[in-house]
Amino acid sequence: MTELVRLDVSDAVATITLDSPANRNALSRQLVSDLHAALDGADAAVAAGDARTIVLGHTPSVFCAGADLKERASGPADSAPVVRLFERLLDATAPTIAAVSGPVRAGGIGLMASCDLVVVHSDVTFAFTEVRIGVVAAIISVPIFRRVVPAHLSAAYLTGEPFDAEHARRVGLVTHVADDVAAVVAELCAAIALGGPEAVAATKRMLQEAGADRAQRDAAFAAMRDLSDRHFQSAEAAAGMAAFAAKRAPAWPRPGRDR
Repeated sequence: MTELVRLDVSDAVATITLDSPANRNALSRQLVSDLHAALDGADAAVAAGDARTIVLGHTPSVFCAGADLKERASGPADSAPVVRLFERLLDATAPTIAAVSGPVRAGGIGLMASCDLVVVHSDVTFAFTEVRIGVVAAIISVPIFRRVVPAHLSAAYLTGEPFDAEHARRVGLVTHVADDVAAVVAELCAAIALGGPEAVAATKRMLQEAGADRAQRDAAFAAMRDLSDRHFQSAEAAAGMAAFAAKRAPAWPRPGRDR
């Protein structure tokens, strides 16, 4: 089976590349599993002193389209592996940088937001498309709302309408907007490498913990997992995903009646 995620360690950087362009780097079961394996390798490189930074990039053109809807429409809802991905990026010893040169949708935004630094190309767009297929952008809100005041994204969440890189930077969802993403990422990696490894790791940990409670974060992930999984198994989700697959507008079931 072809691996959907690649890992390269060189010049003190562990670069993880999402490499499933056929389905727009969607979070399929295999991609999620391969991403966990790549993070295992990156963590080992950091522990061995071979990497100081973890960069999460992608094969063009899409960074990540979110959930693999074909899989979610046909299988049981289980968001635990994706939650664990977010937690691993949040808690990694080394700083993590998302290098984003293409569109980001739904769960892909949560993946990106779980990194410490987010560098995006100036023409990148984002959208919380969940409501348009009858589900809730629940799990991804845990890492997103640690960066952004919820009210600043309420219109995007409620409508599913796209927004641009400058708005994402203005509200704090991303840290850098650039015309040359690779160059900015390289500069950040070089700057991080100038710091003491233990001091950088402690600073990352401090930034994660300042004003946050780990028990509250765990509880939030648990609650959002339940909310997400319930809605992915709902009649609305079935109607929304069927409409998405057929490229037509959904016929939403009547609340409390069409179950």
